[in-house]
Amino acid sequence: MITGAHTILYAEDADAARAFFRDVLGLAYVDANNGWLIFKSPPAELAVHPADVPDSGKAELYLMCDDLEATVDELRSKGVEFTSDVTNAGWGLLIMLRVPGAGQIGLYQPRHATAYDLP
Repeated sequence: MITGAHTILYAEDADAARAFFRDVLGLAYVDANNGWLIFKSPPAELAVHPADVPDSGKAELYLMCDDLEATVDELRSKGVEFTSDVTNAGWGLLIMLRVPGAGQIGLYQPRHATAYDLP
C-alpha cells in the first residue's frame, strides 16, 4: 500500500539548498522539471513524539550516521557549517548543521534500536 515517503524541506534559497544536497552530501537525484531536483533519501524511519497543540504536526529532519565524529570531520572538510557542538542526548550523539538557504537540520549517531533496516 505505502511505497515510500516524500520529505519536503522549505527553503528561502532553494537553489543553494539543492546544491548542498547534490554537491556536498552527494545525494542521488532526478530532475523532475527544469532544475526541480528530487533527492534519493537514505533509508528512513518515522518517530512520533508527543507535543503541545502548537507543535502538533511539526516535522523535523535528522540525518543518521554510524560514526558521528568521522562524518562531522568529512563534512567540515567540505565546508559544512555546524550550528552546535556534539551533545550526548542519551538516545544518541547529536549535532546541528546549516543547510544553505534552508535553516538547520540534525545529524546524529543513534544509540537506540533503529527501524530503517527492518525487512
